[in-house]
Amino acid sequence: MSDVPSDPADDTMREATRVVIADDAVLLRDGLARLLEESGFTIVAAVSNADDLLEVVGDTAPDLCIVDVRMPPTFTDEGIRAALTIRAEHPDVAVVVLSHYVEERYASELLAGNTAGVGYLLKDRVVEVGEFVDSVRRVVAGGSAIDPEVVSQILNRSRRARELERLTPREREVLAEMAEGYSNRGIAEHLVVSEGAVEKHISSIFAKLGFDPEEGAHRRVLAVLTYLSR
Repeated sequence: MSDVPSDPADDTMREATRVVIADDAVLLRDGLARLLEESGFTIVAAVSNADDLLEVVGDTAPDLCIVDVRMPPTFTDEGIRAALTIRAEHPDVAVVVLSHYVEERYASELLAGNTAGVGYLLKDRVVEVGEFVDSVRRVVAGGSAIDPEVVSQILNRSRRARELERLTPREREVLAEMAEGYSNRGIAEHLVVSEGAVEKHISSIFAKLGFDPEEGAHRRVLAVLTYLSR
């Protein structure tokens, strides 16, 4: 038997694999279930409407819900409102919202609080299997996964857009990566730059947004909330 200790992140993933899927499109619902099962997750239930979703979550306390924004009966905002309810009533349940479009009002509400364990992805991302599964795993592990298009559309309506306009294009890219939940190392890998360069960009972002160094680690959260705020 190996004496090498297990990675805590691996232990988290082994334990946090129970998933509820809510989508009225049977092909997508079944496809997601099959994809996640093949990736090591356990599907607790797959439902077609928000009422059944909330009932199943209350009964089974899953680790993750994957929720379509628009579901019966009106096909407007039932899914994302259910996601907000889950976040409020079951804060330990991670939530990934899927949508063809960005529902700006509810997206802002979903992302305005603690973004740990929250994802908002456009359905086009699902076809990129590896990236989608990585995003889901990151959310289950307590991170976040926000589609850049979601960030972009919310940003365009932000009350603090004038502050963000002071950022350079590269600083905007770094802040977008921060909003998706990536660490400095992850940002460096994505943007193909050094971690030192990322740190310099982040320091510049904090300075331009007026966050005092005494706020410490909270500056990162504040910067992301500024980026996501309406």
